[in-house]
Amino acid sequence: MEVIFDLVKDIWDFMKVREKYWLTPLIITIVLMGALIVYTQGSVVAPFIYSIF
Repeated sequence: MEVIFDLVKDIWDFMKVREKYWLTPLIITIVLMGALIVYTQGSVVAPFIYSIF
């Protein structure tokens, strides 16, 4: 679990130092879509994700 917190801290430090705050909504969206796929086991969500792209 500590590895995940270190990763989040590194990403936040990267965005803060390089002033890439526009990446925040993109990262949040990708994480939420990934969590949705994992929690629903992919089969139910597949047609909806296909229609997005």
